[in-house]
Amino acid sequence: MDSAAAATADDPVAPDADSKAASSKADKEPVNWLAEFRGLALMLLSVLAFHSIIAKPFYIPSASMVPNLMVGDRLVVSKYPYGWNWSSMSFHPLARGDWRIAPATPEYGDIVVLMPPEGTVPMTEYIKRVVALPGDTIALVDGRIILNGEEVPREMVPAVQLPADNPNICNGDDCLRAFGLYLTRLEDGTMVYEPPTYRETLPNGASFLVIDHMVDQLDNYPETVIPDGHVFLMGDNRDHSADSRAPQAGKGLGGPVPISDIGGRAEFITFSLDGTASWNPLTWIPALRPDRAWTSLRPPLDGTGTADD
Repeated sequence: MDSAAAATADDPVAPDADSKAASSKADKEPVNWLAEFRGLALMLLSVLAFHSIIAKPFYIPSASMVPNLMVGDRLVVSKYPYGWNWSSMSFHPLARGDWRIAPATPEYGDIVVLMPPEGTVPMTEYIKRVVALPGDTIALVDGRIILNGEEVPREMVPAVQLPADNPNICNGDDCLRAFGLYLTRLEDGTMVYEPPTYRETLPNGASFLVIDHMVDQLDNYPETVIPDGHVFLMGDNRDHSADSRAPQAGKGLGGPVPISDIGGRAEFITFSLDGTASWNPLTWIPALRPDRAWTSLRPPLDGTGTADD
C-alpha cells in the first residue's frame, strides 16, 4: 500500500465523505424564523408579566415630589403591596375597570404610582403620596392638612438645598425655576435653591419633608370624607403638584382616588442622573448623583424622618 494513502486512511481526524456532507447540509439548514419569533415573544411576555406582577422600573420626569424625588431619579416600584388591578398591568388590552385581586389598603405616607382619571391627556402614570385613607375626613386650610378634625403636625426645618447648576428639565423648561427667589451661592461657589422646607408627620408616625413656598389656590380644600376603596394623594412639592386637590380639568386627580387606579408602591431609588448626560457614554459617570442611589422611599413610622433625609 502506498505510504501516503495509508497515512490518510489511518488518520483519526481526517473527515470522511459522509461527515463532510453532513456538515455541508447543516451549514445550509434554513433559520426557523417561527421558533425565533416564538422565543422572542415568550421573553417579552415574561418581562411584561414580571413588570405587571412583581416590580417595574420608573423614571421621575417632573418636580411634583421634590425634595424627596428629583427629576432624573430611577426607582423600583413594587406591584403586589395593594393587590393587582387594571393599573398594575404594563399594557392594557382590556377596558379600564375597578376590579382588584388580593386587595389591600395603602398606609399613610406611602408613595404610590397610579393612572390618572380616564380622559386625562396625556395618559401617563403619576406618582404621589398617600395622606388620607378610606373613612378619613380631610380638609386643607392655608396649606395645612386637617385630618379627622386635627391639624397634621408640621414643623419648619432647615431648607433643603436643590441643585441649580444643572438644568432639571421638565417638558423643556427648568422645573425648579419657580424657586428663583431662593437662589443661593454656597461657599464653594455651588448654586442651589433653598426653598422653605417643613416636616410633616401623619397619624401612623410617617414623617417626610415637604416644600411650601407660596400662597396657592390649592392651599384650601373643602372638608371631604374619603369613600371606601379610595385614598387622598398629594405631592411633596405642595405648590407645584396636580394631585387630589386639583380638578381633572387642570390635569389633577379631581379628589379622592380609587385604589384600583394605583398600580404600585415606590420602594427605593436605583440611581439618579442630574440632566447633563447625553448619548456620549463619557458623560454618564459625571452625571450620576451617587448620594441618591439605593435611597429608601418608605418613610419611617417613628416620626424621625430619617429615611427621607
